[in-house]
Order: sequence, then structure tokens, then C-alpha cells
Amino acid sequence: MSFSLHVNGEPSDVEPRPGQCLRTYLRERGWFGVKKGCDAGDCGACTVHVDGEPVHSCLYPALRARGRAVTTVEGLAADGELHPVQQKFLDAQGFQCGFCTAGLLMTTAAAAFDAEKLADLPRALKGNLCRCTGYRAIEDALHGVRHTERPRPGQAVGRSPGAPAGPQVVTGTARYTFDVAVEGLLHMKLLRSPHPHARITAIDTSAALRVPGVVAVFTHHDAPDTRYSSARHEHPTEDPDDTRVLDDVVRFVGQRVAAVVAESEAAAEEGCRRIAVTYRELPYVLDPELAMLPGAPVLHPRGPEARIARPERNVCGEAHGELGDVEAGFAAADAVYEETFRTQRVQHASLETHGCVAYFEENADTGQERLVVRSSTQVPFLTRRALCALYDLPAERVRVVAGRVGGGFGGKQEMLTEDIAVLAALRLHRPVKLEFTRAEQFHGATTRHPFTVTVKLGARRDGTLTAVRFRVVADTGAYGNHGPAVMFHSIGESMGVYRAPHKKVDAYSVYTNAVPAGAFRGYGLGQVTFALESAMDELARRLGLDPLVLREKNVIGPGEHLRGPLGEEEDLHIASYGLDQCLQVVRDALADDTSAELAPEGWLVGQGFALAAIACGPPGGHHADATAALLADGGYDLAVGTAEFGNGTTTVHRQIAAGALGTTVDRITVRQSDTDLVRHDTGAFGSAGTVVAGKAVLRAAEALAERILSFAAEHTRTPRGRLRLAAEAVEGDGRAVPLKEVFAAAKARGVELRADGHFGGSPRSVAFNSQWFRIAVDPDGGEIRILRSVHGADAGKVMNPLQCRGQVEGGVAQALGATLFEQVLLDDRGEVTTAAFRRYRLPAYADVPRTEVHFSETTDAIGPLGAKSMSESPFNPVPPAFANALRDATGIRFTETPFLRDKVWQALEEHRGGPEQPR
Repeated sequence: MSFSLHVNGEPSDVEPRPGQCLRTYLRERGWFGVKKGCDAGDCGACTVHVDGEPVHSCLYPALRARGRAVTTVEGLAADGELHPVQQKFLDAQGFQCGFCTAGLLMTTAAAAFDAEKLADLPRALKGNLCRCTGYRAIEDALHGVRHTERPRPGQAVGRSPGAPAGPQVVTGTARYTFDVAVEGLLHMKLLRSPHPHARITAIDTSAALRVPGVVAVFTHHDAPDTRYSSARHEHPTEDPDDTRVLDDVVRFVGQRVAAVVAESEAAAEEGCRRIAVTYRELPYVLDPELAMLPGAPVLHPRGPEARIARPERNVCGEAHGELGDVEAGFAAADAVYEETFRTQRVQHASLETHGCVAYFEENADTGQERLVVRSSTQVPFLTRRALCALYDLPAERVRVVAGRVGGGFGGKQEMLTEDIAVLAALRLHRPVKLEFTRAEQFHGATTRHPFTVTVKLGARRDGTLTAVRFRVVADTGAYGNHGPAVMFHSIGESMGVYRAPHKKVDAYSVYTNAVPAGAFRGYGLGQVTFALESAMDELARRLGLDPLVLREKNVIGPGEHLRGPLGEEEDLHIASYGLDQCLQVVRDALADDTSAELAPEGWLVGQGFALAAIACGPPGGHHADATAALLADGGYDLAVGTAEFGNGTTTVHRQIAAGALGTTVDRITVRQSDTDLVRHDTGAFGSAGTVVAGKAVLRAAEALAERILSFAAEHTRTPRGRLRLAAEAVEGDGRAVPLKEVFAAAKARGVELRADGHFGGSPRSVAFNSQWFRIAVDPDGGEIRILRSVHGADAGKVMNPLQCRGQVEGGVAQALGATLFEQVLLDDRGEVTTAAFRRYRLPAYADVPRTEVHFSETTDAIGPLGAKSMSESPFNPVPPAFANALRDATGIRFTETPFLRDKVWQALEEHRGGPEQPR
């Protein structure tokens, strides 16, 4: 019997391959709204309707769809009208990166999704995961809450217009990295190491090359000898050069050993299985403390030339400093508290995995062929720079493009696929695609750095801090990408936010034979803040003081510098101050709280809070360029290099430009994250999208407005001072000249109405956050329920309140996952054992409370129009605030995250039978 089905009303009679799932079948037919998120039916991003019923198409055999009607998100709209659920998601801005949105839409648009399911969303949405939003925006969308606005001309800043890509996100037409069809595409798969540490003594690829469809196999013999870092920073010298494209020494289970390129993924996978590798196993070490001892296996013997601090002790980077005399400070204290705290590995778990496509095109300007890399990256310009250096290519011959990126959280501030895909593309001169599976995302990408932090605090009876001392050990894993930078950043604002005359720090970033760590939301601050804020609560108990009073007495004030023992914080001054308002949010929550009444009878109830400070951008500098131009239709073109991955910079940049140009956001077209657009952009990381790139946009838009008005004054009798830009015209002296006419007049005179803007260097805006929880704990089972969650956020002038609130809610949700259950586990050889979502638990709808978000009213002197960052910072105070609430409820100080239910239960059982112990 012949095969046929209908997809969105269109017939398809292409026979599926044996064993092919419906997801890949649909994507091969061009229905790119069907997303790949997990490969295992765990995330729901691939949900489609089969005869009206929602199914996870990654688990549904394509052959079973014979004779059936299949509907994807592209088929929901009818007669040019959005489906009601699509419109609701658009009205409520029910998405951020949007990668999960198609699946959520298909789940909730199904006929079976009735009023009963709407009333029980925790159960109804259990098959769909979102990593970005914190679920409140999704809940609001499903309940028909309208949030997005249409601001008046020139008044977009401070309002909440929707994301410009919103219509494309909800219709499945937004194009993510792999949502393109490339003719002649080859597929790459990677053979990975089964050993934590070994030298490759022989590698035989002959059997792999005999597999039908295999085109080439690449090993360390084919790779450049150049050593580099997979981390991307404005200044590459911030990271050690310890990585090769393919190496003859492997240093963790999962490191890539060889790359097979074939006509199909199946052939490439089979090719990997046929490669014969002979290894000489080497000693390995997984504990960073043991790694620093004499006699430990040395992972990277290269020293200063690779910028490795002490290779003989596996110390990738270190920092030591003292302000004053800490021993004298502790001697002067009336109370001293010292404890060691530990935080675990956490996966970024962005729903779009790492990957890229490398191919060739003709440069329209020069007629020369050039390499194009389409990548899921936060740093297209820095990736181009690295590829050019690695393969000795001129910049004009390489173009890096980021489509819409399906989540990042710092994990895509890394070059993990582009280097090896480009190696194959250059050798074969054919398009090559490398897309990580979900399992590879766990054992082949990066994680958050695990930290061990020993903190010692001293204070007088009145609460005045006398001394602060940290010993910090960060496990950077097998490679030092981001290792020194994360270590340095972790002890910056965390130590600087409190005044103390005596401060000391000893910090180490240490190599181990574990999966490499990298950039992660908060960039080390969250780990150290967990230790410091937990210790501050314990110090308050020893002094008999209210923890809030203790903090208010010691936090830095307006206009002060963040001072730490290393000295570099001296230049980090506060350009706007909203920390007092963040703390007032906590005080107000305590005053009006009745949530304890919601606790089940007999459960233990407690409350706790924490604060955090963070500076946007790295100390080494962050730069952005932007270009604004008048278009023939009277609208505007805005080109900016920063990538959009749910951080909302596209929306904010359009708002900023609309304000400067006196127009509406819909008249501004944004082109972005493409190295063809502007001169340079450091990238979308370090909370710099609004502060740095936004300032460049503001300068470009203001310069363009001046240029348009000056040109109009030259060709009218109206003085420049009496002209103004209206939404669609230049107005003055009672007359209006449409912008289309201004463009035509300029073109006729050979004048281009275009302007550039630049901002950057190392001005670093400081943001503040506070988090408060009321929780209930079941004393017999260890279950924890969040009764109330309140967050104070100092974001300066809030550019888009709805979007900024979503950033806070998403940060709180992600932090709760790290606080309560997320952990990347390794076995005794360093192999990741949680390499799937069903073994690595992400927060689902049922796990996340509805956080109340309160913004401080401040105006920053650094950011555009007074704005500050608010993307990374909400994460940092959440774990210690929860730990402090748990301490208040149970009387037990838990010193290690995550606070798993069985750990809580065990601690409660032991606590009943003996003296209090930290956990």
C-alpha cells in the first residue's frame, strides 16, 4: 500500500525511512515549526496534532501517520487569522526565546484542551518544558490576559510593546539555526572518548570510510596544531589556550576524538561506530582539592605561554589579596561565623542544542566566494574572529550569522561546534551540519562551575562587620574556558557589596578530568553569593540581630565604590542606587505576609531572604556598534550585532530607536546578529545587551535624527530649531514633509541618511536584586512548598516592564531548579549519568511559583536613558534566600545545593535525634 498523509492540508506521499520519527519527516518537508528539543519525548517542543490529538512527534513513528491528517503550528492559523491560542500568546508575550512555544501552542490548541484542563495547568502542561519564562507569561496567555501595548509615536520607552518577531514565533515561521534548507548538505557526527584521561596511540578510520554514505573522517592528524580557548571574550587573553580542534590526548569522558561526515546522520553515526581507537589510559582526578596536591595527574603541562597559572598543580587561574588585616579584624569581632558551602554542576538546558551549518556563498559586493557559518551562538563576531585566527582566513571571507537562538544563558558564549564544522567544510568544500543531541549537550557542552566556598565573617555586637575572608575553589573541568574569568568575577561584587575594613580572598580555578564548565547565568556570583548570604544569616543569629537589619547596616550606599581585596573593584562605582528599595521590598513582604496560613497543618513554616549585586559587562571591556538609516518607505532600518535568544534586546533596541526618532516601533526594522551588518559587537553576554548595545543604538538613532533634520532644514525655509521628527514626517511651521519625500530628495542629491553609533570599553553599570520566600516543609517526608515568592529588582529605567518582569521570573525559575533538584551527576570515572531530561529534572509548570516582582525607581548614569541590566542578576539571590527560609523552618543550616527532598528528610530525621548540624 502506498504511503500518503496530509500535513496542514497539503498531501505528502514521500515514504518515510525505516524507523524515521514524524518530527524529522516533517522537518525534511520544510515544516520547521516542529522543534527538536530532547529526542525522547521529555520537553514537548515537537508537539503536533495527528487527527486532532496532540502527540510528541519525536516518539511517533512517521509510518503510523499514513492516511492521517497532521497539523503543525504553521497550520493552526486559518483564512489569514491567527488561532485564538496563537493570539493569546502574542497578546500576553507568552514566550521569550520562543523555542518551546510551538509545542505549547499545539498542546493547548488541541480540542481536548478544555476548561477542566485550563483549571489544572500543572497537570495539563506536564509534558511541555520552558527554560526561559518561568511560566507566568504562559499562564497569563492561556487565561487571556493582554499585556502588550502599542505606544504612541516617540513614547515606546517604559511601555510594553511586543517582540518584533512575535507573529513569527507564534506561527512557527521564526527561523532558528537549523530552520533552513541547504542544498547538498552533509551531516557530521562526533566520536567521543570513553576515558577520563588517555593518550591516543593509534586510530584506524578505514572501516568507517567503507560505510556507504561516509564522505570523510577527521582525526587529530587533520586538525590544526593551534591551541585556543572555546570561550569567547573581547580579549582572548582572558582565557587559557588549552584546546585543540581534535587532540591526541583526551581529558574527560565525552571529549571529541574524531568527526565523521556523511550524506546522512545515520551513516555518520555508523561511521563513528566503525572507528578503531587505541588508547593508553592515564591517571585522572575528579576532585579539585586533590588535583592541587603534589603528585596529582597533570592535565595541561604547558605553562605561561598558554596562560595557565600553575600547570604543575592543575591551577588554571588563581587570585589572592588582602585589604587591611583580617586576623586583626576577627580579633576585634564579638561574633565570628565560619562554614564551607558547596554548589553543584548545573546544565544550561537551553531547548535548542548547540550546533551550526557551514557552507559557501558568493559575496554580492566582491564576487568572491566566502564561508558562511550559521550558528546557535551568542557571539557571532567573536566566533568569526576565532575562526579566522584558527584557519588563517581574512575576515571578509567569513560571515557568521545567528538566526533566532533558542536559549543561551551563557552556554553559547562558547565555540563548541563551529571550529570542527568549518574544518570539514574547508576540506570538502561542501555544506556541513553539526547538531548536538540532547545527550551530547550534557556530556559534550559545558556546565555551571561547581564551587566550594569557605567563608568566615566577623562583626561587633552592633552588627558592624569587622572582617570577611573567602577561600574559593572552582572546578573548571578538563579545560579552562571561562575558568579564570568566572573565578575572578565570583569574588568581585559578592565581596564588594558589604563594607568591611578587612577583607581577604584566596581563590583557585582548578582543572579536573570532568566535563568542562563555562559561562552560566551570574558568572560565578551566584555560587559565592549562596555562601555569603547564608553566612550573613547565621552571623545575625549569633548576634541576636534581625538579618535584614544586619544587611542594612553593612551594605554599600549610593555613590560608593565596591571595594574588594584584589583592588580592581575600586573603579566599579555605583551610577544609580536601588538596593535600599530592594530591601524595602523585603520589609514590606514581611509586614503584609499572610501566606503562612496556606501551609498544611503540622508543616514547618519559615521565611528568608538574600540580596545580590552584579555589574554588567566584563572588566576587560564590551563594545557594540549600531547603524540606523532612513528607508525609502519612510521607515527605518536598525542594524545591531547583538543576538536575540530570549533576552529581549531586539524589542528594547527598537523602543530606544523609536523614542529618538519620534516614531512607532512598527516602523523600525531590526537586522541583527550577522557579521555583515555592522563593524563589531562583542556579543550578547555579561548583561550588556541593553546597557552597551542599547547605548550604541541610542547614539545611532540620535545621530540619524539630527542628520534628517539638518538635511530637511537645508531644503526648506524652516529653521532647524523649529523642525521635529513626527511618526512619518518632518514637521515645522505648520507644514509636514513626509519622510518618503525626504528620502527621495536625499537620494537625488546623493546624500545617504544613515548614522552610526558606538559604545563600549569598561563602564560597568551595577544592578541590585533581593529575593524573599515563605516556605512550608513536611517534617515527615521532606517535601517543600513555596507559599510566597517576592523579588525586588533594580533595573534602572525599565525599558519594557513586561519583558523585564519576564527576565526576572525566568531567572527565579531557573535558580529554583538549581536550588531544589537540578544537578549534573558524574560517575567515578567522570562520565555524566544525567544526560537526558528525564534523568535531569528541569522546573516544570508545577514547580514554579508566581513570583511578585517589584522594580526600584532609579535612573542610571551609564546605561541608555537610565536603563540597567536585568538578565543574569535575578538568579543570584534565590538559592541563599531559599536556604535561609529552610533554616528558619527547620532549624538546620543546609550548606550544599540542591536541597533534594530526601536530603531534607534525612536531615530532619537526624536533627530529631541529636544536636544541630550543617547540611
